[in-house]
Amino acid sequence: MRTETLLVKTIIAALGRNLWVAAVAAGLGTVALGTAETAVADDDAATYLLRYDLNEGDVLPYEVTHVAKTKTSVRGKSQTSQVHTTSRRHWKVVRRNEDGTMVFDHVIDSVSMTQQNGDAEELRWDSESGEEAPPAFQLVASRIGQTLATVTVNERGEEISRENHGGTEASLGMGSLTLTMPEQPIAVGESWSVPREFKARTKDGLVKTIKIREKYTLDKVQTGVATLKVTSQPLTPIREESVRAQVVQQLSNGSLRFDVDNGRMIQKQLDWDENVVGFQGPTSAMEYRARMTENLLDSPTHTAARP
Repeated sequence: MRTETLLVKTIIAALGRNLWVAAVAAGLGTVALGTAETAVADDDAATYLLRYDLNEGDVLPYEVTHVAKTKTSVRGKSQTSQVHTTSRRHWKVVRRNEDGTMVFDHVIDSVSMTQQNGDAEELRWDSESGEEAPPAFQLVASRIGQTLATVTVNERGEEISRENHGGTEASLGMGSLTLTMPEQPIAVGESWSVPREFKARTKDGLVKTIKIREKYTLDKVQTGVATLKVTSQPLTPIREESVRAQVVQQLSNGSLRFDVDNGRMIQKQLDWDENVVGFQGPTSAMEYRARMTENLLDSPTHTAARP
C-alpha cells in the first residue's frame, strides 16, 4: 500500500464528503419538522419527508477529524501505520435554481496532520503554521484555500452534475458527497438503501467491481434533531482476501445528526474495526481501526492562504 497516496486520498475524502438534510413537511399524515411537535417524544404514526434545503449565500463551516491505525503482518514481519488529520472546510451555496436544484462549492480552509509508518520518523504539518509542507503532504497543501469541486444536486440529494477542480472522488467509506434521500415520507424505525460501487484490484492485477449497499435508518426525531444510523455491506461475493482487505475500508458504519429546523448536518461519526486474515498469503493479517467525526462550527469560516 502506497502510504502517501492513501494519505492524500484519505484527507481529501474526509474533507470532501458533506451532507445537508432538511426535513420538510408535505402531504397528508406528514409531520412538519421544526414545529413544536418535534419537541415531544416521537410519534410512531408520524412520517417525515427528508429533503435538502440550501439557499444561495449559505456558508456551512465544519471541522473534520480522521484517525486511522493499520497494522499488517506479512511473513512474520509486522508494521503499524497511523494517520491523524484535523481539518476545517466549508460549503458555500452558489445558487438555488427554479427547479429546486442547488449548486455549491467545497473549499478546504486549513489542515493539521500527522503520519507515521513503522519506525520511520513521524511527519507533522499544520497549514496555519506558515511552514512548508513535507513532500508527502504537498498535494494536500496545494488544495488549501482552493475550491475542490462545484456540485449540483436536486432536493433529494441526487447528484446532477459535478465539476472537479483538483479534488478526488475517492470516498474511502466516509460517505458520499451527498446522500440520496428516500422518495416518500419515512417514519421513525424505517430504512432505505443507497447502492454504491467500488473498484478493487485482484492479485492478478484485474479490476473487480464491488457492489455495496448502504442502509440508512431514521432512528429518532427529537427536539429538532434527526438521528440517522448507517451500515453498509458488500453485495458482490468476495472470494479473495486481498480484495476483502480493500473493501473493509470502504464500509460506512455510524450515525449522523441533523438540525432539521435549519436544514443542515450538525454531526457525523463513522467507525471502522476490521480484521482480515490471508490478504497476502495464509499467514498474513491486517487490522484496521479508524474513526471519522464531522462537526458543525458556530464561528465563521476563515480560509487560510495557500502555502
